[in-house]
Amino acid sequence: MRAIANEQGILVCDFTDRRDIDSTLARVEQQHGPAADGENEHLVMLRRELAAYFDESGQTFTVPLIPGGTECELRMWKYLQTIPFGQTRSYGQQARETGDPAAVRAVGGANGRNFIAILIPCHRVIAVNGDLTGYGGGIERKRWLLDHETRGGLFG
Repeated sequence: MRAIANEQGILVCDFTDRRDIDSTLARVEQQHGPAADGENEHLVMLRRELAAYFDESGQTFTVPLIPGGTECELRMWKYLQTIPFGQTRSYGQQARETGDPAAVRAVGGANGRNFIAILIPCHRVIAVNGDLTGYGGGIERKRWLLDHETRGGLFG
């Protein structure tokens, strides 16, 4: 994974093989200035919290996030952060619960432009029929993350 932070928090945390990661990094630097080299308190906290997530001792993240997006995207990403660890929602549920039941495609688009993976858990949104669709990190990675969170339950 690649992460970028500034003094306020995490700007990007995504998979290095993600499509469009280079253009996203360039956009973030254009919006927030060049990423500083070296350590940052937020990057240290991020590594600690991600390690706990992956070793199954942590289910929440407290590191400050500074996502860059439109008002609609920010609203969608805020909703994603309310989906509890180990649970999923459908794109339709997300559209309804964020105020526009007809905006299922817009929800998918906004989730696809989330470049703070895992911490803003767009992997927890699935098709209404349970299919795993639309994950910027790849469907197999989405399946792994959901399996990890449910420990072999629903998706095992």
